[in-house]
Amino acid sequence: MPAGTVALRLIRGAFHQIDIRLTRWWAPLPQVSQRDPADELRFRDFFRRLPSDESGRGYMEVHLPRLVRTMTLAPQPLGVRRALELGAYLHMAAALHALCGYPEVRAADFGPLGQSTRKGVALAGGEFACNVDLFDVERDQFPYPDGYFSLVLCCEILEHLVRDPMHMMFEIHRILSSGGALLLTTPNCAGLTCLANLLEGRDNPQIYSRYSRSKPGDPPHVREYTAYEIAALMTASGFETKQLLTERIESRDRAVWVHELLSRNHLDTSLRGEQTYCLAVGRPDLPQDRYPAWLYD
Repeated sequence: MPAGTVALRLIRGAFHQIDIRLTRWWAPLPQVSQRDPADELRFRDFFRRLPSDESGRGYMEVHLPRLVRTMTLAPQPLGVRRALELGAYLHMAAALHALCGYPEVRAADFGPLGQSTRKGVALAGGEFACNVDLFDVERDQFPYPDGYFSLVLCCEILEHLVRDPMHMMFEIHRILSSGGALLLTTPNCAGLTCLANLLEGRDNPQIYSRYSRSKPGDPPHVREYTAYEIAALMTASGFETKQLLTERIESRDRAVWVHELLSRNHLDTSLRGEQTYCLAVGRPDLPQDRYPAWLYD
């Protein structure tokens, strides 16, 4: 390789590193709280003791690490001390009440606006039961007054939306009290496994790209997001991001070679896990962008 080409590549790499560092200096990533092993064990034991049928046990085994990590990021109840879990299986709703101390927890699922059901799950000390309100998060006004909740969980929903994700984000902002928190989880399409699939050219680069046979009416992953897009989504919706992190998914944690490839080519290696977690706080004083240009045409 000619010496001039080598020198040019080194110069470009150096300027790229400067660009990355300036970007982080002007807009540093939120700090991530340290993990507490005792806290994780408490949530893990709780989830494993929840009664479930065979399909429920299978779901729990696959998603247990994500459920546990999500709950370790849930803030303690403040203000109105009410929590809402969107798309609820009741696992985390029960944990919010039994372990996090939220005296009132509601759940929501897709269905006709104005209808609700009462569901419960047996716990060691009795039963947890709550109303599951039905509505469409992309079309309907959520059936709650302004500022009603201090915490909303939106876990593994965003990637399934087919029409208008910002409608959901604006409605979450509306129903949160001032300073209330949104805890959102979603796959990270810029994770190491996704990049490996893309570079190898054989498998779909999305974390999950299959259609459901058991629930044919359920939408597949329509659009997966990078972690930086999640930060941009929060900004457009009037949220201040407090924590943003990604972690590897145990069943999809190959592709260490991609990390080495990124490093050698002076590319950003941060936020490359397959699972994104974001904790953000609603701020009434922040501007909102109903149709951000990077998300809508």
